[in-house]
Amino acid sequence: MAPAPSQPPWPHCGHGTTAGDPVGCTGREVEPYTACLAHLSENLRSGYLATLAPGSDVDHRGTEFDAPLLGRLLGALHDPATGAPRLGTADFESAAFTGGLALFEEATFGGQARFEAAEFSGDAFFGSATFGGRASFRAARFDGSARFDSAEFAGEVRFDLAEFRREAWFEEAVFARDARFDSTGFRGEVRFDSATFNGDALLDLAGFARDARFGSAVFNGAALFEAATFTREAWFESATFTGEAGFGSATFSDTAWFDSATFTGEARFEATAFMGEARFEAAAFLGQARFEAAEFAGEARFDSAVFERAASVGPLVCAGRAVFSGATFGGPVTLAIAARSLVCRRTRWSSTASLQLRYATVDFGHAVFEYPLSIAAEADPFALPDGRVVDEVPLAGGAGPGVRIGTLRGVDAAHLVLADVDLSRCLLTGTVHLDQLRLEGACSFAEVPPHRRWRPVRFTARRTLAEEQHWRARHRSSVRGWDVSVLGAQDVRPASLAPVYRQLRKSFEDSKNEPGAADFYYGEMEMRRHDPQTPRAERGLLNVYWALSGYGLRALRAVSWLALATVTTLVVMMLWGLPEGDPKPVSKGTVAGSEVSLTTDTPKPVNPDSGYLERLSSDRFEKSLRVVVNSVIFRSSGQNLTTTGTYTEMLSRLTEPVLLGLAVLAVRGRVKR
Repeated sequence: MAPAPSQPPWPHCGHGTTAGDPVGCTGREVEPYTACLAHLSENLRSGYLATLAPGSDVDHRGTEFDAPLLGRLLGALHDPATGAPRLGTADFESAAFTGGLALFEEATFGGQARFEAAEFSGDAFFGSATFGGRASFRAARFDGSARFDSAEFAGEVRFDLAEFRREAWFEEAVFARDARFDSTGFRGEVRFDSATFNGDALLDLAGFARDARFGSAVFNGAALFEAATFTREAWFESATFTGEAGFGSATFSDTAWFDSATFTGEARFEATAFMGEARFEAAAFLGQARFEAAEFAGEARFDSAVFERAASVGPLVCAGRAVFSGATFGGPVTLAIAARSLVCRRTRWSSTASLQLRYATVDFGHAVFEYPLSIAAEADPFALPDGRVVDEVPLAGGAGPGVRIGTLRGVDAAHLVLADVDLSRCLLTGTVHLDQLRLEGACSFAEVPPHRRWRPVRFTARRTLAEEQHWRARHRSSVRGWDVSVLGAQDVRPASLAPVYRQLRKSFEDSKNEPGAADFYYGEMEMRRHDPQTPRAERGLLNVYWALSGYGLRALRAVSWLALATVTTLVVMMLWGLPEGDPKPVSKGTVAGSEVSLTTDTPKPVNPDSGYLERLSSDRFEKSLRVVVNSVIFRSSGQNLTTTGTYTEMLSRLTEPVLLGLAVLAVRGRVKR
């Protein structure tokens, strides 16, 4: 059973009351009469209409208008100066417009359409009104508030070229067919919250001077805002776009809210300018999401957004942060983004993905992907399919176009490829399967400060992790140059850094880059040497290994020690190792009968007793050099030596071949392929 009609809050006509309908006609009484305009007698209606003039206030709430009746009313308000009706305060709340004619456009007098550009100089109330046919307010002007909340439009609606100088409310309005707002000017606040568009919503070139609210609106047809201008905030929170959503070349001067919006069809934001913050948090893009040449002057937030079938996002330019934290990509996708910062924390990729970036510092912490994913720095500006280059002026004046990785913590790097990126400030502790990470192109790491190098030459610099830079700056305060400002580095211990270096070394070795792996082996050994949990004896051995040859990787250091040992041995031999003269064998014997018995003895070498300068002769230098050279190749020279010389030779035969071997090992580590 249908609910009984309720009494309206205004004096109403009551025509046609029955037992089942005790209210009857809800039309507002035309004072001083007791009937609405639709039910007045012809004489009384004509008398009332004769009292109206352009600019008069009218109150016909709840009244039912057919085309002839509406035509007569508007004719009474016709302004000869403008050729269109001019109304003061117009209250048509809950009115019903029937007849199927185009209201305010096709009602005619003298065969001419004279009601385009109708003027409402006061407030216009059409709340809960029903329009049974085609309704047109084309080029109308609303000087006061315009209220169409909960109105129902059964036919096509035209507000194109209309001008709303104050607020315009269409909350919960229902548009059964196309709604045209092309080139409409909204100077006041606009509300389309919870409105339903079953046809196309056409708002191309519309201008919104104040807040525009489309929260929870439903667009079952195409929603076109091409080249529209939003001067203040634009709210599309929880809106549903079943058909095409076109915002190409639109301008959002303030915050654009698309949180929790659903785009079932294609979402087009090509060349859209977001001058304020753009928020697409928890938005769902179930079709293609097109952001080619879109420009974000502030933040672009896509937190927890869902991209179900987006083949590509961008190329777009973001002068602030582009945030995709918690977003989900359901299919293969290419992200082409030029931004100051790209945040992809806990972002999930369910298929292959390619991130083509410029200028960005990337936060990739705890991102999840099970298929190959690449992050690459693009050398040249992005180009559109038609050959035009994407304008990157908003990013000028900052860091260069290179890409910097901020963190990979919590990432499973088994399917990750990095190309031409800067890892100097990248946090890698906590990264899983780092040994399977692929680095291609010119991927750079932080380097040891210049004054920490053994010699100020380029080939002695080594690549380090950002966490080591931070740790050394915190715990080696007397040494300057280490970077303590690495964001989020915390205080990672050497015991945690050694496995990271080990995995990176394996990654380089697996890619046949032995020289590149050498730096990470050096870093691993450094962390073991500085780890307080390493046994003291092992730390002592590592200190010696480091000092002599930089863990077998610093050829210059090993050669320097070898040269020092060689020169020291040479000097010791010349001063104390060679005897005063080479002892000559002496034979002694006895004759007993016909037998002769001889004994040959070599006298012990005599320590030199001449002056030190006399010992530095060329002859003694040649003999000492022969001893040293033979010691390096682990041979005995056969030279007569003093006791000091003998022990010196033994020591040199032990140390100098080791130093030579370390030097050869270091050179091999730098040139091996």
